[in-house]
Formats: sequence, structure tokens, C-alpha cells
Amino acid sequence: MTTEHPRHRAPLHPDPATDVVLDAKGLRALAHPVRVQLVSLLRTHGPSTATRLAERLGVGSGVTSYHLRQLGAAGFVEEDPERGNARERWWKAAHRATWFSDKELMDQEPEATAAYFGSIATLHALRTQLALSQMPFMPRPWRHTLGLGDHRLFLTPEETERLKTELREVISRYRTEAPEDAEQVLLVTHFLPEPKALDEDPS
Repeated sequence: MTTEHPRHRAPLHPDPATDVVLDAKGLRALAHPVRVQLVSLLRTHGPSTATRLAERLGVGSGVTSYHLRQLGAAGFVEEDPERGNARERWWKAAHRATWFSDKELMDQEPEATAAYFGSIATLHALRTQLALSQMPFMPRPWRHTLGLGDHRLFLTPEETERLKTELREVISRYRTEAPEDAEQVLLVTHFLPEPKALDEDPS
């Protein structure tokens, strides 16, 4: 999950000054679809309140308040003192992006990892449905850029990692400074291994 401002260069590596690298505690804290969506909304649209965020997500403000407090305890969000007051708390994202770069974490926390990636997949599905619902109303040039597809490749684990790196390098070139007519484009990538071993009869 590397949600960031669309006019910033896509990073190849986490920046300790702005990004967070997940550990076991952070992974478990984010293993919930609502929490992933809250972090994404705050990073994309800026500071907000539990009530406003609840309206965006279509849930009760009590739900968002609870999850914001949990995210705050885990260090993913923080109160915005410039906007808050005695009656209303404003929250902001504590980081620009989240990185899952510790490969050992998958082995140590397999259930939390699956739940976290499941939350990310839910967010991607919601964003895809939103874009498709808006497609009829998009300006024609943007409507024609929308595309969905998948490619079945036969790769080794080493080739898959190399492909990930090469794609990040391509993405990082778009773009240091965006022109005035640029709009936000969400690029979603999935690497979904389908090893034959999972289909074999263990008996």
C-alpha cells in the first residue's frame, strides 16, 4: 500500500522521513478494511473528522471514531491541532505511504498478512467500482484511457521480483512535476502466484 500525493514522484524505496514500514504490530493494526480505507482517505484528501469520514464510507461515526483511535494508537494517524476544537476532533495521516517490505513478516504473521492484503483488495475493488460508475460522465479523452486487464505469465520467483522492480522503475518516471492539465490516475498492480503445489493432492 503506497498511497501518496499524485503529483509526487512514485518512490522506489521507503523514505524514513515520510513513510512507514510495517512491523508485526502495524500489520495487525491495519488488518481491517475500514482502517485501510480511513488511512487512504486521509492521505488522499487531507485531514478530516470521524463524521465526515463516516459519510464517505457509509458507516456510522462511532465506527470511524473507534478505528481512528486504534490507528492513532498504532501511529498511522494523529490529531490535527490546527483544525480540532473542544467539540470536534480532526485527524490527519501520519505518513505518506505504507510499505510491506519485510518478507519474513509473511511467515511470522500469515493470518494478519492475509487479512491486510484482503483489506487492500477490498479498497481496490471499491475504487474500481467508483471509477466505472463515473465513467459515463468523464470527459471523452479520460473515458478512453480507462482500461482493465490481466496477463497470465509463467515466471520463477526471481523473475517475478525482477518484474516488480522494473515496473516500479517505470512508474517512478511519471512524474516529478505534473503539467497543469494532469489529473489523478490510480494504477493498481497485483502479483498473484498460482503455484502448482497448491493443486496437488496431499494424500
